[in-house]
Amino acid sequence: MMIDRIRTIADYQFGRGAGVALFPDGVRLMVGRTGRVRQVLEDDRRIATLRASDGFLTLSAYGGQRLKEALPFPKKRVIMDDEAAPFVAKGKTAFCKFVLDCDPEIRALEEVILVDKNDNLLATGQALLCAAEMKAFKRGIAVNVRYGVKGKDMPAEPGE
Repeated sequence: MMIDRIRTIADYQFGRGAGVALFPDGVRLMVGRTGRVRQVLEDDRRIATLRASDGFLTLSAYGGQRLKEALPFPKKRVIMDDEAAPFVAKGKTAFCKFVLDCDPEIRALEEVILVDKNDNLLATGQALLCAAEMKAFKRGIAVNVRYGVKGKDMPAEPGE
């Protein structure tokens, strides 16, 4: 079944158990013209997109929240300082000088979730550096942010 394949990709990419946590029963798969799965949705909210170039998943902010809840701290996380947190939450680039810490197993070009020091989700994106480089460098881009929590695919907070 197609959902089992998507869950297997998530387990490989994010760690054992991530597939079931991200994609529970009842999710809907959007299939492109070629018959390949393009997006995974839950109640018309996108969880992830399957990249055609390499077959890996890119997470929406909603998918990032689900993954954060499923993985123990600090797995797949990049912790940003308070000064940069509001900008990253709006989808702006995450620079090395604002990285407080990160999962030591992060490799360049893998999907990560960005959080503040209290482990509140800020964004999802693609790491451009490995963990050691993110922490050591004081200049340059650490993570290319795809979706911030203040973006269009997350619900607005009451009163906003």
